[in-house]
Amino acid sequence: MQFVTVQRGGRARAGVMVGGDVLDLVAAADALESARLIPHSIRGILQAGAPAIALIARVIELANAQASRLRERAILVPLKDVKLRAPIPEPGMILSCGMNYGEHLREMNTSIPDKPTAFHKSVAAIIGPDEPILLPKSHPDMVDWEGEFSAVIGRPCFNVSARDALNYVAGYTIVNDVSARDWVAPVFAAKGVMGPIHAWEHNLLGKQFPTFSPMGPVLVTKDEIGSPDALNLTTRVNGNVMQSAHTSDLVFSVAKLIEYYSQFYQFRPGDVITTGSPAGVGFGRKPPIFLRAGDVVEVEVEGIGILSNPVAATK
Repeated sequence: MQFVTVQRGGRARAGVMVGGDVLDLVAAADALESARLIPHSIRGILQAGAPAIALIARVIELANAQASRLRERAILVPLKDVKLRAPIPEPGMILSCGMNYGEHLREMNTSIPDKPTAFHKSVAAIIGPDEPILLPKSHPDMVDWEGEFSAVIGRPCFNVSARDALNYVAGYTIVNDVSARDWVAPVFAAKGVMGPIHAWEHNLLGKQFPTFSPMGPVLVTKDEIGSPDALNLTTRVNGNVMQSAHTSDLVFSVAKLIEYYSQFYQFRPGDVITTGSPAGVGFGRKPPIFLRAGDVVEVEVEGIGILSNPVAATK
């Protein structure tokens, strides 16, 4: 299944792709009795678990059988006619893994870590497909892209093994870990003990600006993906390929990330774990390239689709 969140009637609603159309699961309750028990958000569906997924599968069958009637009632709507939001606009957390692609570490002149590293992305920074990435007024000149394949947790998860970890994954989406790079150089120049710590923390603050977490376009359930370790990822800016990678280059797989971090975190349905950005970021280029107003950034992951966002100046 491919879940979406759509903006309709002034509210975010859970939907699911049916062919090239979006089935509004909230509106469907007025036409299909089976849909009345479906939660109104993707996060709520994940919290409800396997019974909700099975119910939605049944509703999709009914929708296919009654497609004409549902289209007439604007319950089944062409994708081009709906506004997509992030699949999970308000997850409990975004845990963003860094330093996790071998080639990216080499371009950033960074050694391969012996254990995963991660930080929290602000949930308030989430935007959906086609929404603008806003260059911050205070620091507009070094804004960079980081296309990331991301896992979405499907059930409560604490202290699990890598062998079992993927059983806790509901599916996958895309996150662009947009970053203001103004504070990267001080990280490498910092001295002593606390200096590097403070410099690194300041660098992470450059990832928290509003609109700096585009997510989408869909949440694809894991049964449609196959192996998360065998996917192509491509990031384009204005049609030019900037990142081209394969998830086999991950230092720590999705399963290993969940194993490590679930020692400390109680993950809940709807939590998002990004897996890090591959080589090809703007800061790592010679000379560096950064986003400017009018640019368009596309992150494409095999089996998920394309997350596209324009870039704009803050008014």
